Amino acid sequence: MKIKPLLVFALALLAVGILFLLYLLRTAPVAQLNPVQANDIVKTVSDNWLQVLDTASLPEFPYELEYAVVDLKSQLIAATRNGQYESFNHAIRNRDTLVDIEKDGQILGKVVFYNDTAALWKSYRTTLVIACTSFLVLLLAISISYAAYLNHTILRPFQKMRRFAGNIAAGNLDVPLAIDRSNIFGVFTESFDIMREQLHLARESERKANQSKKELVASLSHDIKTPLASIKAVSELMLVTAGNERSAEQLRTIGMKADQIETLLTNLFHATMKELQELTVTVAEMPSKALPDLIRNADYESRVIPYHIPDCVILADAPRLQQVLDNLISNSYKYAGTAIAISSSFDDGFLVLEITDYGDGVPFEELPLLPNKYYRGKNADGISGYGLGLYISSYLTEKMLGELHVKKQTDGFTVILMLRLAE
Repeated sequence: MKIKPLLVFALALLAVGILFLLYLLRTAPVAQLNPVQANDIVKTVSDNWLQVLDTASLPEFPYELEYAVVDLKSQLIAATRNGQYESFNHAIRNRDTLVDIEKDGQILGKVVFYNDTAALWKSYRTTLVIACTSFLVLLLAISISYAAYLNHTILRPFQKMRRFAGNIAAGNLDVPLAIDRSNIFGVFTESFDIMREQLHLARESERKANQSKKELVASLSHDIKTPLASIKAVSELMLVTAGNERSAEQLRTIGMKADQIETLLTNLFHATMKELQELTVTVAEMPSKALPDLIRNADYESRVIPYHIPDCVILADAPRLQQVLDNLISNSYKYAGTAIAISSSFDDGFLVLEITDYGDGVPFEELPLLPNKYYRGKNADGISGYGLGLYISSYLTEKMLGELHVKKQTDGFTVILMLRLAE
């Protein structure tokens, strides 16, 4: 059974029921007085008035009219049945018909013809109740049948689709969606199951692509290590033959940078820039006197103004902290190109390093966005980069139990690096 014919049938049945009830109401019984019979009764009572008074009985008629005879004082003389007449006012309220009894131009009394409409309605009401009850029962049966039909053809398929969607959301793409072409959603369920198969294929393609990417990273890392080893070997040879201390210091910096690149290449075997959560950070106690060496390694252009760092012990991972300082100082090189000032202080369990350059910086409204992945400020136009430097630095600093913040100075840009003090 289709929904549209069922709805048409239900509406037609409702219309027929309403019309039937209206018909019953229009044909409801109403007491009507037969004027010929009424006149015959009044005339006969008038002709036999004295007999009626003496015997308190009424003449017999072949009529079914119920009536009573009262005198001029509205006192009952006789009636066709007991209890019919109570009082003159009651007769008026009951809408009884009152006819004067006249003889020789003189009014002798009245004939009260009983209006039995209420009694007829009382008996007719039973018929109405039965008709309405039958109609409601039939309508209820149709409604239950329609509800069962909707449950079978709509609700159950929707429940199956909801469970299917839950499996898809949970990543369980191996559970197919049962297809029932007999219901109105058969085509949709088939389409959803095709979608599941396509998602399964897409996931498998993605897995293979990720696998290929990891293999590519491993291959590139291996290929890069080969020329990197050559650079390290040449720098070590040149260090042996260096003619002055400045050249030797620069060659040692090249060697340390090569070691750092080698460490980063090793990390590429386990993570990519988009999978930073896989980068391991090992926090350990570290003396603050090691920070100048890390800063000097990052400041290969010697732009950092002389500074002082107080003696203390911090919690950090030296290779990761080196990576953070490299990113921060490299950003100053790239976007400011000015001298770099470093100040230090203690604040509530942290060693605070403020790294300040004197470039144009970024607008105040962009400051909260800078640590976001791939975000680059307006001052980055025409400058190569991916918007990952501050994001990586912030991530690694948090892993080392520290904090990283940025602020704009009136004459430059400052990165606040907060390193946790060891207890």
